[in-house]
Amino acid sequence: MLTAWSVQRRLSLITGVTALAGCLAAAVVITLLTHLVLMEYRTEQAAAASRRVAFNVEAAAPGQLKPLTPTEEVDLIQVADDQGKVRQASARLLGKPLLLNMTAMGEDGRLDATVCTDQVPGEHCLLTVAYRAKVGDGYWMVNSYFPVLPWYIHPLYLLGTALVILLLTAMAAAGAWFTVRRALAPVKMIKDELVEITSTDLGRRVPPTRHDDEISDLAETVNQTLDRLEAAVEQQRRFASDASHDLRSPLTAMRAQVEEAILYPDDTNWVHTSKALLSSIDRLQAIVTDLLTLSKLDSGAPGAKEPVDLGALAAEELDRRPKDKEIVRSLEHDVVVTGDRLRLARLLTNLLDNAERHAEQSIKVSVCTAGSDAVLEVLDDGAGIEPDQREVVFRRFTRLDASRNRDAGGTGLGLPIAREIARAHGGTLKIVDSDSGARFVLHLPLRNGYHG
Repeated sequence: MLTAWSVQRRLSLITGVTALAGCLAAAVVITLLTHLVLMEYRTEQAAAASRRVAFNVEAAAPGQLKPLTPTEEVDLIQVADDQGKVRQASARLLGKPLLLNMTAMGEDGRLDATVCTDQVPGEHCLLTVAYRAKVGDGYWMVNSYFPVLPWYIHPLYLLGTALVILLLTAMAAAGAWFTVRRALAPVKMIKDELVEITSTDLGRRVPPTRHDDEISDLAETVNQTLDRLEAAVEQQRRFASDASHDLRSPLTAMRAQVEEAILYPDDTNWVHTSKALLSSIDRLQAIVTDLLTLSKLDSGAPGAKEPVDLGALAAEELDRRPKDKEIVRSLEHDVVVTGDRLRLARLLTNLLDNAERHAEQSIKVSVCTAGSDAVLEVLDDGAGIEPDQREVVFRRFTRLDASRNRDAGGTGLGLPIAREIARAHGGTLKIVDSDSGARFVLHLPLRNGYHG
């Protein structure tokens, strides 16, 4: 698990390595450029020394050469006649043979070459800049030599460059450390706040940041997640409270009936008591069954995915129901959806049960297609549902006053179960306007190949 400390270390390490690689690359490039510039500079120094000496040689009378005056920058100079004999040499080359015996042939009288020799102590390869001097009928050569500069220029230069690289790398790593630490401070604050938030204090929220950045987006997302979590926990609490109340009612009634029968066994009408107990047991069983169904739907338990003819399914369910109310059918065939046949039958049964409880005389059931959707409608001729109550009836254990008066044995879970089944099939279940009664409309996506 990554912590703020480990993130700081990793980012600092990455920054340090990146800075080190960048500094090394920059140092190599700068060193090569510096080496090139220095070599050009020293070449021009040697060329200037050769030209100066060549001018003196040409200007001197035969046999009266002026003494060589080498500079500190160029102290390796040889003057050779047209026979290759050394006529003059700087102090370090006195008594040494001619190191380069070549004549410049170009119009400018200049020759650039490299010579490797063991005649100069401490030096191996030398760069040469030579100039031709006209002496009598022949040409003499003035050679100025200077050592080849190593790629690293000088040990002190290499040491200084290494120290600068290490210093810059350390500064980059330290800067990244403090920058990341400051940037992650709001994240740590969010983490600490989340640690303190418990299931009993879901009303708290993480503090927003001062800047409109990714951390601010994170805080907003966390707060939105906490909002949804608080709403879900509150819904679960209400659900548990309502469930315990609805489960307690039949159990309490059953206990009272049994205790009364035990206290007055001779006066008890056992047939009436048994029927009352069975009624309470049926209600208890209905509640438990509905709770188990909701639990499966909430957990996302997958259902079957098979082709289901919605019109044929509605016809089967209507055929097996008792004819308590007149049912008007308008069922199209080949309205095929993909889903779980048993769950869709449960959805239709719940809608029909609700319609029968509120209908005065008749119920209308229709199945058709609308674009890419299969549409099922159940309409009763009852009092209907007020617009502000049309979402309330889909809440769990919600039973309007009219429902309680007409059916005291309802669980208040039929419509919530129907909507959850619709959602599990990628559809919707709503109550829409109608001239009379309550009109429930189910939309489900048609199976591929069955679009109307």
